[in-house]
Amino acid sequence: MNELERVLRDQREELENTDFGSLVTRKEEEQLELDSTVAQIVIGVRRCGKSTLCQKVLRQSGVSFAYANFDDAVLASLKATEMNLLMETLYKIYGEFTHLFLDEVQNIDQWPLFVNRLLRQKIHLVLTGSNANLLSDDLSTHITGRYNEIHLYPFSFEDYCAAKQVDTQGQTTKLEGLRQHALDNYLMSGAMPETFGMKNQGKYIHSLLDAIINKDICKRYKVRYKKTLQQVANGLLDKFCQEVNYQDVQENYHLNSVHTAKNYVSYIEKAYLIRLVPRYSFKSIERQNYRKAYAIDTAFVTDHDDVLQTDSWGWRLENVVCVELLRRMEYATQELFYLRENRNYEVDFAVVDQGHVTELVQVTYDFSNPSAKLYKREVGGLLKGAAATRCHRLTLVMMYGEPRDIHEGNYTVHCVSATDWLLSR
Repeated sequence: MNELERVLRDQREELENTDFGSLVTRKEEEQLELDSTVAQIVIGVRRCGKSTLCQKVLRQSGVSFAYANFDDAVLASLKATEMNLLMETLYKIYGEFTHLFLDEVQNIDQWPLFVNRLLRQKIHLVLTGSNANLLSDDLSTHITGRYNEIHLYPFSFEDYCAAKQVDTQGQTTKLEGLRQHALDNYLMSGAMPETFGMKNQGKYIHSLLDAIINKDICKRYKVRYKKTLQQVANGLLDKFCQEVNYQDVQENYHLNSVHTAKNYVSYIEKAYLIRLVPRYSFKSIERQNYRKAYAIDTAFVTDHDDVLQTDSWGWRLENVVCVELLRRMEYATQELFYLRENRNYEVDFAVVDQGHVTELVQVTYDFSNPSAKLYKREVGGLLKGAAATRCHRLTLVMMYGEPRDIHEGNYTVHCVSATDWLLSR
């Protein structure tokens, strides 16, 4: 048995020994179209559950499929000319199959050519990747219109409650308290699927962050100064929910230029470690230069090298709301922004569809007894943002406070608890 066959057989054995019936059912599973003739591509940060989701759907659908994970030194070293040998070995191991699952496919050189060939052969393809270039560059260039993209994030709060067996429906005082306790843990520890039941989550997150920097950024973009890139990533995670000042990044980390600083931040976003939310503006230059950085998961805020802080509950809640809004984006035409009019007002999030603001969302931690200043900042900001954008769907997400509607002039602000909002209740 050659090395390639041994690795593929080991991967099959691991797959067959997994009990998918005990795993959390995620909403994104419904987006996989196994009967489609276009490639199904699931993309997201490393270890967010992409492989498990695809394997679960394929296994439970009953289709015959083969599997190859290219996050392996032997498979990743294959040349484009060796893909026939890969297919021959897969047929030897699995027999006849109608579907092919290629995990972390971006690790293969010239992978789009291989994928195009398989599509022409009418094989149903499921692919995963841990870098946004898989979609933005490689696919748009080589497989235009022949793929269905599915963005997967770490566990939502609903997924988290399902995994922790937290009752999300009951209305008793005890159950409300347990949900609040679960949300506190969610804000602090995040929800990377493999951390559940782990005693030393910090060590795992540190190693995961190192893998993202090394494999998904430095290797792909040929970054020479890994330590500097790691420092930039740590700095962005320290200043989560805040605007990125590219000039400061360039000066603080002694980079050659602001252009290099922008490239480093872009690489970190493309590896899905952070999400950049631009300022809402009709001027393209403002959308490009003014962006807030949000961690893909609060676990990375809590556990990274030289961590500055571990609390900041209000920002943690804002970060979770940001990722949830991105998770709920149903259409390619939808985008997420923030509003800021100098020192006049600010709105945390503006959901935009085809250029129209469809919802404004403000996030505050404690609105149980708001001062005049807090009320003006949160509710007043929403009202000013509504007047500027002609948006009438206004939401205030709060950790503590009474759920209610606030009527001001022609506008209504819906105040909702964070647990209810995150659970779509």
